[in-house]
Amino acid sequence: MVTVLTDRGEHEVATTGGLRLSAADAEKISGWTLKPEGMCRDELCVPLAGDARVGGQVDLAAFWSLLGNPVVATATGDAWVLGTAAETRANALAGLQAPDFTLPDLAGVSHSLSELRGKKVFLTTWASW
Repeated sequence: MVTVLTDRGEHEVATTGGLRLSAADAEKISGWTLKPEGMCRDELCVPLAGDARVGGQVDLAAFWSLLGNPVVATATGDAWVLGTAAETRANALAGLQAPDFTLPDLAGVSHSLSELRGKKVFLTTWASW
């Protein structure tokens, strides 16, 4: 089992040889579906090289790199990070809209940033490290 971190969350999956995993796990992690024409999301399909697809398994690291996204693994291969492309991050920052999140206040009541859309908001953070 390995741990894979993406912007979609943290996933524990079984792999063989690097980040070669089942088509179902690849879809759960990446949001892309293995089809005969390649890895697809909605109407967009990206053909896979012959060695990136073997016996119903997908080399997710090779596919992610093919998309131009960064891939990092620990030396032992037990943890992987599938990052977001710099262009995608830059486009998100250009919109100047913070992603939605929910945190509790001091009384334990949860509040979401989306509840405050259209109002001026001052966010501050602090960490002990």
